[in-house]
Formats: sequence, structure tokens, C-alpha cells
Amino acid sequence: MAALKVHFESVRTPIVDLIQAQTNDPFKVLVATILSARTKDSTTSEAVSALFQKIDDADGLEAMEASVLNSIIGKVGFHREKTKHLKALPAVLKEKFGGSVPSEIDDLLQLPGVGRKTANLVRAVAFGLPAICVDVHVHRICNRWGYVKTKTPLETEMALRKILPLKHWLVVNSFIVAFGQNLCTPLRPDCKNCPIRQHCPALGVDKIRATKS
Repeated sequence: MAALKVHFESVRTPIVDLIQAQTNDPFKVLVATILSARTKDSTTSEAVSALFQKIDDADGLEAMEASVLNSIIGKVGFHREKTKHLKALPAVLKEKFGGSVPSEIDDLLQLPGVGRKTANLVRAVAFGLPAICVDVHVHRICNRWGYVKTKTPLETEMALRKILPLKHWLVVNSFIVAFGQNLCTPLRPDCKNCPIRQHCPALGVDKIRATKS
């Protein structure tokens, strides 16, 4: 984790962490997380920046016409579906949570457009509370390492909850996402420049020697 932290700090910060660092606003972290699903960070960043130039809170989102919202986020994946979720979000927040973004997983899961990955990420990033967000990077890489042997992201989350020390829960997603996007890619991992290659069972001793030559 120490080596992954050094790598994380050397590359571009994932968009959700960046939003939190810039605003310290759970609502904006939530919106950014919903928009980021199945979308590249660069595309999410453009959409989030454009949206937050127009609105600042749930009231602003509620007042915005759906067609305008859809136009602003039009480049993100599944933008029409996300437009519907975001337009429904302010009313649910008011009705169930007094207009505030909740911090508990079960409560977050009641919000439109929020699945388990999003709920865990919002809880960890926006509130600094224990949660393990497992996306495709975390699921893929933890299995590549042999740290877990699971078939689905949910299974990976449950396995990590049992074996990953609590002190790493808040940062594991950020560190591994940065690692998976920049080094440990699905088809062509950059093993030669991997900061933890000496620990990787997927690489093997012979391959480690080869990467050093």
C-alpha cells in the first residue's frame, strides 16, 4: 500500500477524489460519482465542470430542465439514464433525508442511480467513513494479484472486508484505480515499471527477472 500510495501521488487524481478535494461537498461528490460510472475520467471531468458552472446544489439541479441537463452531460456513458436519475435525486433527498446526502450504505442505496459501488465510494470519499468501493479495476487487479479469488465485484468487496486492514479501506479504491488505469491495464500491464512487481504472483520470479534486464 505504501508503494501504491507513492504511485497514486505521481499520477492524475481520479475525478471523484478531485471533486472532494476541491469542494468538500457530499452532494457534488455524489453527482460526480453517478456521472463517472462506465465513463472515462476525462469525459466525466468535462461534464462535471460544465454542470457545476450552472448549479451548486440539489435545488439548482431540481430547477434545471431535463433537456438542458442531458445536453450538458451528453458525452458521459448512458447519459439519458443518468439524466433521469439526477432529475429524480433532489426530490428523494428532500423526502427521505431532509435534503442532505446520507452517509450510510443502506440509505445511499435508496437514491436513484446509486448502486453499491457508488454508495461505498460516496461514503468513503465524501464522509471519510469505512467503506470499500470495488469497481472493475479493484475486482480485476485483486484477483490478478491472487489477493482474492472471486467472480463478481460484490464477492470481492465481501472478501476484502474480511482480509484488508481497516486502515486501508478509505484509500484502496483510489490507489488501485490509479494503478489500474496507468500501469496494471487489462491487456498490457506495464510490469517493467510496476512498483510492486516483486510482490506480484501473477508476474512470477522469472518474469520479474526479465523485466529488470
